[in-house]
Amino acid sequence: MDGIPDVTRDEYNSMTEAEKSELAQLRAENAQLKAKAAKAATQRLTLKVGDKGGVSLYGLNARFPVTLYEDQWARLFAFVDDIKSFILENKHRLASKPTRA
Repeated sequence: MDGIPDVTRDEYNSMTEAEKSELAQLRAENAQLKAKAAKAATQRLTLKVGDKGGVSLYGLNARFPVTLYEDQWARLFAFVDDIKSFILENKHRLASKPTRA
């Protein structure tokens, strides 16, 4: 009996059918959320044009996209070599965010 909430066999046996049903529903919902989170963590990068004309990059952060307008992307691309050099020069000071499984 894993999942939410943890209950002993005696506690489970003393539950009403409505409580058992709710517990089963919560466990199923929990499993769906865990599967969705695992999929999102391994999801590839995707792009989308937003309603206001910005280009959003999805998949870097779990919750929010990185959104820039065309001219901002162009400025960023022009700066790529400087960014790469900066990262290499400061590699010893940088942290990596672990990928969630």
